[in-house]
Amino acid sequence: MTYHPFSIIGLERKSRWLVTCDHAANTVSPDLGGTLGLPEADMARHIAYDVGAAGVAQALAEALDGTAILSNFSRLVIDPNRGEDDPTLLMRLYDGSIIPGNRHADAAERDRRLDAYWRPYHAALADLAARRDDTVIVSAHSFTRQLRSRPSRPWHVGILHAWDARLSDPLIARLAAEPDLTVGRNQPYPGHLPGDAIDRHALQHGRMNTLIELRNDLIEDAEHQRHWGRRLAPILQAALEDSAY
Repeated sequence: MTYHPFSIIGLERKSRWLVTCDHAANTVSPDLGGTLGLPEADMARHIAYDVGAAGVAQALAEALDGTAILSNFSRLVIDPNRGEDDPTLLMRLYDGSIIPGNRHADAAERDRRLDAYWRPYHAALADLAARRDDTVIVSAHSFTRQLRSRPSRPWHVGILHAWDARLSDPLIARLAAEPDLTVGRNQPYPGHLPGDAIDRHALQHGRMNTLIELRNDLIEDAEHQRHWGRRLAPILQAALEDSAY
């Protein structure tokens, strides 16, 4: 089977929504030996990918009649949600786990991985975003309930944004009105890193955007991933109408 660093779903769909999933897979491609030297248990953790986010992204795109693009390489291979000059682009240690396959990765290997994985993903994302003048980008992610030796995170969902909160502000308001949800603004992470995927494809082009972080214990199986995608879709659509853009 031929390896490809990303997949596109729903290319024929007609709405303005573009759903991205930067950390969709824990795949390590054959040219890296199919492993980075980590045990299987570590590759199944949040350090390797955003658990459950791919299924949410697909269900969300379907419910919004939008296109989805999903990465097909582990964030440990190279992180598509970091700028090319970000020091965390290629991690050697993550949440207590040493990444053996990255220990001796030099600048040449970093550039090779950029060419093989990172740049093709971003080129495809750029093409999809440019298909319409009114594209709205929604980035689907997940987070672990608790990092090692850190406090438990109370949020069910976090909405991340930078200075352009045209969509995020009404989205947060609508999610906060849901009685069963604890919602964080720019939690559990800050909403902007220079050169990250939203910066590169939304902020630099004036496109409306938001980034959704779901706690990964809520989306561990396909049924719950579909549930959350279908639940979030009408809330996003209503928030877009609230924004009047």
